[in-house]
Amino acid sequence: MGEIWVWIASLDLEAEPAERLSRLLSDDEQERARRFHMRRDATRFKVGRAALRTILGECLGVEPQVVDFRYGPRGKPELAARFDRAGLRFNASHSEGLGLYAVTTWRRIGVDIERVRPMPDLESIAERWFSPHEQQELRRLAPGERNEGFFNCWTRKEAYIKAIGEGLSHPLDRFTVSLAPGGPVRLERVEGDPAEAGRWTLAAPTPEPGYAAAVAVEGRLTRLVCVRWKEPGT
Repeated sequence: MGEIWVWIASLDLEAEPAERLSRLLSDDEQERARRFHMRRDATRFKVGRAALRTILGECLGVEPQVVDFRYGPRGKPELAARFDRAGLRFNASHSEGLGLYAVTTWRRIGVDIERVRPMPDLESIAERWFSPHEQQELRRLAPGERNEGFFNCWTRKEAYIKAIGEGLSHPLDRFTVSLAPGGPVRLERVEGDPAEAGRWTLAAPTPEPGYAAAVAVEGRLTRLVCVRWKEPGT
């Protein structure tokens, strides 16, 4: 019950394997891919959806093309009702050419990944979106650690709000996560609900150097397994 599997996928594939993977997509997904203005973005979308389909198909014991979805009120994807008996829960995120996918059973889960990059407006963003305690902790970091601390905070907050299914409609400054590089990874408190932080576990897998990532899962986490996704047939 406490196990989570996390897949890391490169979304930047050559044209031929990307086109082969695109055949796994539904008509709706193909249409969404056609709306992208840049070919690179369309390719990343198609590879990302194909990766998600192959991962879920393997977990369910069905072909990737058979996997279908429903969406929550805030757009969070879930497996279609006919797969309910499997109890599978998942979430996905991507940043530039890297995708992150997490799967568990019978529990809410959320993930986020971001490339760590220079943020000249880091302090003003933190003032707008972070809790007062997070802003204070960010200022306490050495200048060379603040970028990493910022993205630690952002990915952990995103993972939590995705797990509860509310996305950015949920006020980010109403709850606090840890952010110090090398420190504990946790949801520290939620305004108005003293027990909420104890209901969740946060983890910070390392997908690749230069990226920050987070997983938020309901309940305890006993084992986190990270694997590299491989294109079917390779």
